[in-house]
Amino acid sequence: MTIDDGGRPSCLSSLVYLSMVIEVLTLGALQTNCYLVADEATGEAVVIDPADDAPAIARVAQARGWAIRRILATHAHFDHLLGVEELRQITGAPFALHRADLGILRFMQQGALLFLDMHVPPPPRPDSFLEDGDVIALGRGQLQVLFTPGHSPGSVSFYDGNKAVFAGDCLFAGSIGRTDLTGGDYDRLIRSIRERLFPLGDDVVVYPGHGPPTTIGRERRTNPFVGEGGFGLDF
Repeated sequence: MTIDDGGRPSCLSSLVYLSMVIEVLTLGALQTNCYLVADEATGEAVVIDPADDAPAIARVAQARGWAIRRILATHAHFDHLLGVEELRQITGAPFALHRADLGILRFMQQGALLFLDMHVPPPPRPDSFLEDGDVIALGRGQLQVLFTPGHSPGSVSFYDGNKAVFAGDCLFAGSIGRTDLTGGDYDRLIRSIRERLFPLGDDVVVYPGHGPPTTIGRERRTNPFVGEGGFGLDF
């Protein structure tokens, strides 16, 4: 898939970096991006932000011959987690997020009701917690956990060490995550982007929680909040 300034990922699209393959499913009422990331050589996979429709996620993995080993969340807002419990039941894979988002996780049902007048299941209980610098094995590759708070207190990103970062609702194509929700912190979010994501390198592709992919270089140059010449805060 070629990333261009006007492009959007389809509801299901596939991208390949060396032996790592990324399937993108856009799911749920808020059109949240769920990422199935696999090492094609071994068939081991993780799911990042199972936003909804766990059976659909499992079917994609099964069709590709992948075994889902971990369920990971970039943060605990309800629209990123609605498929967690059912997917855990289907696959047996453990679920992890950052401990600092436990307060938001506990508020998941109330948040969905207030935000969309939507009734959702109880929040999933984490099997473990992610920490900055953790390395998640993925077949012959790995994902590194980067602590990137601001959109929420416990927001994290997942970096493959080479060409891709899964940034959740931290950084978008031409925008940044909201900070007006409970636990949001604008200054902290700007620092996370500039100090944790931008140093990864201009060629790294950013896979956000909503909308099309972009690159670090494009956002560094043109993003109005954090880019060169933008109106974001300077540090």
